[in-house]
Amino acid sequence: MGDCGAPEDVNSNVLVARSTGDPQLDKAVWQWLSWDKNQKTKEQIENLLQNGQHKELRDRLCCRLTFGTAGLRSAMGAGFCYINDLTVIQSTQGIYKYLERSFSDFKQRGFVVGYDTRGQVTSNCSSKKLAKLTAAVLLAKDVLVYFFSTYVPTPFVPYAVQQLGAVAGVMITASHNRKEDNGYKVYWENGAQITSPHDKEIIKCIEECVEPWNGSWNENLVDTSPLRKDPLKKICDSYMEDLTKICYHRDLNMQSSLKFVHTSFHGVGHDYVQLAFKAFGFQPPIPVPEQKDPDPDFSTVKCPNPEEGESVLELSLRLAEKEDARVVVATDPDADRLAVAEQQENGCWKVFTGNELAALFGWWMFSRWKESCSQDADVRNVYMLATTVSSKILRAIALKEGFHFEETLPGFKWIGSRVKNLLDNGKEVLFAFEESIGFMCGTSVLDKDGVSAAVVIAEMATYLQSQSLTLAQKLVDIYETYGYHISKTSYFLCYDPPTIKRIFERLRNFDNPQSYPKCCGVYNILHVRDITTGYDNSQLNKKSVLPVSKSSQMITFTFQNGCVATLRTSGTEPKIKYYAEMCALPGQSDRSVLEEELQKLIEALIENFLEPAKNGLTWRSA
Repeated sequence: MGDCGAPEDVNSNVLVARSTGDPQLDKAVWQWLSWDKNQKTKEQIENLLQNGQHKELRDRLCCRLTFGTAGLRSAMGAGFCYINDLTVIQSTQGIYKYLERSFSDFKQRGFVVGYDTRGQVTSNCSSKKLAKLTAAVLLAKDVLVYFFSTYVPTPFVPYAVQQLGAVAGVMITASHNRKEDNGYKVYWENGAQITSPHDKEIIKCIEECVEPWNGSWNENLVDTSPLRKDPLKKICDSYMEDLTKICYHRDLNMQSSLKFVHTSFHGVGHDYVQLAFKAFGFQPPIPVPEQKDPDPDFSTVKCPNPEEGESVLELSLRLAEKEDARVVVATDPDADRLAVAEQQENGCWKVFTGNELAALFGWWMFSRWKESCSQDADVRNVYMLATTVSSKILRAIALKEGFHFEETLPGFKWIGSRVKNLLDNGKEVLFAFEESIGFMCGTSVLDKDGVSAAVVIAEMATYLQSQSLTLAQKLVDIYETYGYHISKTSYFLCYDPPTIKRIFERLRNFDNPQSYPKCCGVYNILHVRDITTGYDNSQLNKKSVLPVSKSSQMITFTFQNGCVATLRTSGTEPKIKYYAEMCALPGQSDRSVLEEELQKLIEALIENFLEPAKNGLTWRSA
């Protein structure tokens, strides 16, 4: 199916009258129509066949989903490269096969299944239904399944995997993607998202058993099987209790007059953020009524991504002004990421970037550790982490304060796995982040978590108010202490993969074959690191310390003026992203000069390296 090999047994009458003339495609169509029991998606393929839309059929049926930075993610609809009942069953069968090989006690230890509130009428596809089918595949094979009885934040799944000692877990979610999308996020027994080689091995196993097994379609097993357990109460209670380990000023929280507005972006966050605030001793945050309850159409926002800033936070900012609440916290639809806005003295709102929030969280988690640690605690045992395209501010804080800072490849799966590794070796990890507003405070959850981040920022704002400071003022103070870190991130759209490849290959053979650029316009380049090939000329052996990732393009340039810029392709969308940051030393405090320098460098980067006009790229600011 994935390879659309020649049909062996397409002698069925189903296709004889409607052959496409392409034996590979005929086999794929025959498989789909034989296996799919979802009437809506089956009809979508039948209609394409009847209307002779062979190219569309080929696009949908002759390739399959692969694991990106966030698991399997695609539009909902008919086809082997889309998210639907059949592809979720196939994926789960592959996972079953892989787990059976990997763990002798897999069936007894069990598997966790969670889901968000996405859904689509046209394909009769919803996260809950896909979760039920995921559970059905496993229950039919006598596997213990921890199936949440209602929607949960994504962080609850990795948390439950660890708490319950399960071998793995799946969350059905497309996080902050557009409403048409859904996804399938897989967590390993360590509580982190799967990394290589598990993803590659699971794909192989999926391709070995593409035909649905008996029982795989029986979604009612979730209601009838004695092997199905509902972990909701246990996990929710335990999570909220663990959360209090990173609560440092409960008395202050209880007395505070500071008000907060929370928007859950039509997703799962409302109930859980309310509980988290209660766990910290706060009054509940004021919810945005129009966005409080789940709505798979995300009817009040163009796109359900709080990272887009003020334009999508409109309702929460207006409510905050009305309620005299100075801080807005926004969780994305599956509540694993957090956006924060604060009203300034002039009445305007500052929406913090992910990198700015990380500076605040990094300062906060370290200063609280320092205040509460025992006398014999060793700062050299303490770690913070960030993905390599994120701000280097934690590195600057670590250098001055004496703890360790580490970088990982982009994607929280790399952070989660590395944190687990550090914890297993007796290290203490306080905080980790990625610039796209993903934060991990403490180590109860080895993934980004918007619920805990929301309540930690609330406690931080409350504490700062008691010191007559705002979040924005503290941010300036952090930058003046550790050096300004000013970053800009944006992207170009490119729907032509050969063009993307050509852009990056040109950078690898710039003046001569196998030579990278030595400057970009007037800016001299000190070091180049190419994650795609494993080259890094800042290392003695010229080899990258970070793992090679051949499946995506990513090159980082370190400039003589202190700027670091990365060009990379997106794991989930047709984008070339750029990340540029000016890392100034403490004392270089003229922000406007640094901003101007960064802007000029970005312009040179775009003009010299991306050549948008020549390559037909469409610019989008992020």
